[in-house]
Amino acid sequence: MRARQLGITLGHGTPGPFNAITDVPGVRVGHSTLIDEQRSAPIRTGVTLIEPRAGAARQQPCFAGCHVLNGNGDATGLEWIREAGLLTTPIAITNTHSVGVVRDALIAAERERLPDDTVYWCMPVVMETYDGLLNDIWGQHVTPAQVRQAQEAAISGPVQEGPVGGGTGMICHEFKGGIGTASRRLEDGQGGWTVGALVQANHGQRRELRVDGYPVGRQLGHLPSPFAEPVTGTPGMGSIVVVIATDAPLLPHQCQRLAQRASIGIARTGGGTEDSSGDIFLAFSTGNQNLPPADYARKGLEQCTELRMLNNDHISALFMAAAEAVEEAIVNALLAGRTMQGKGGVVVPALDGDTLLTALHEAGWKPRD
Repeated sequence: MRARQLGITLGHGTPGPFNAITDVPGVRVGHSTLIDEQRSAPIRTGVTLIEPRAGAARQQPCFAGCHVLNGNGDATGLEWIREAGLLTTPIAITNTHSVGVVRDALIAAERERLPDDTVYWCMPVVMETYDGLLNDIWGQHVTPAQVRQAQEAAISGPVQEGPVGGGTGMICHEFKGGIGTASRRLEDGQGGWTVGALVQANHGQRRELRVDGYPVGRQLGHLPSPFAEPVTGTPGMGSIVVVIATDAPLLPHQCQRLAQRASIGIARTGGGTEDSSGDIFLAFSTGNQNLPPADYARKGLEQCTELRMLNNDHISALFMAAAEAVEEAIVNALLAGRTMQGKGGVVVPALDGDTLLTALHEAGWKPRD
């Protein structure tokens, strides 16, 4: 179940047909899920990959920007985005200890596409959150095979959510978390642009959880928490990473501003205040189609490129759409979870739709007409 299937309408905007980041034309998502629960230390991890455009991203770079709400996390490739404002690789999301192998696998895949005499380098974007309560994270079980599988699986259309890909072993507001996505399509008078968000949600305390503005976490304290025993850590530990895509023609500094609005969606659901959470966001725009390819062996490129830019007077609608999409993506990630048992018998419960609706009604919520 997703939020809207339960009658939970977050914000005022209208979702795209898939209510997913893939509503932005050209954006594709693939997962590779790695599960082996027969071991004494179960494996529950994987890779989620976002392609900003079909084909090699370096051939049609996107303007991009990033924002760090709290830096207790890691991501590769962001310094070059801050410097050049360009996204020239796919975006991969995995667990904390697998960032290196995923980065190296993306570099190897890029090398396979290039002629032998090409003078080029790439710095792939790889983001992470910690899944060590449900996954044998020290075993570093993600391999280049998972990266390749995620690339081969990348498609447009509906996006699988919950405990899949990089989100397989994640925990959100002390419930099972993982991958979530949502989108908003602006009205024609606002430009008709689409904004989509994808989150890997592994953050938040249950008591702070809010849905549609209602403090449902206060109604859910009776359910088991994976952090009931101090040995498992503290509530709220973990991270959330967010990727926002749009087809509005934004320049890099505007993409950075759009990325900042992920903070609002996280705050609306009760997150964003933990020291132990790495909250890192990236936004990219597919709105300019003629950016020069990121291939330094190419010659004869024009010295100047004509660009389009959405006027700042009209960007507020995008900010609102991004905040709403992130908010709904987090709720969708929660609702797609399934109960898992981790090391030492630790149980991470799923938040099913009926339980959430009961908590909402107890908090005073009423469905919108």
